[in-house]
Amino acid sequence: MAPPTPRPDPVTIEVVELIATVVARYHEEYDEAAGRHALTGAQARLLALLSREPLPMRRIARKLKCEPSNVTGIVDRLAARGLVERRPDPADRRVKLAAVTEDGRETARRLREELGFAREPLAGLSADERGQLRDLLRRVVGGIPDGEDASEPH
Repeated sequence: MAPPTPRPDPVTIEVVELIATVVARYHEEYDEAAGRHALTGAQARLLALLSREPLPMRRIARKLKCEPSNVTGIVDRLAARGLVERRPDPADRRVKLAAVTEDGRETARRLREELGFAREPLAGLSADERGQLRDLLRRVVGGIPDGEDASEPH
């Protein structure tokens, strides 16, 4: 029999609750911003992901934590609106990549600009404090190396 798991201390409990609040607010605002562009939250997250680089469907599914068949449907709907296109992977022509179009890139940029709930509170922190917060969050999420983008949508 495994020893009982120690109860978290009050500060840890509060930190977890604060993180949950931030995540909930982020998703709420993200879905509202997506709706203003006639997109679902999943479509907006996929658009944001592809605005960084073209990706194969299976990799998109892993990053978004969903089934490849779901990704196909989302890509189809975005392609019908001219926001995403499919193209052959230059490294393996058998693989198709999903990539944003110029309209898709512009829509993703506008979506990012509309996500302001954290900007004002973060602006109240000094540059050093924001850097410390970023470094602590990187440690919490599993050590994202410096220079790597931690902002992938979920």
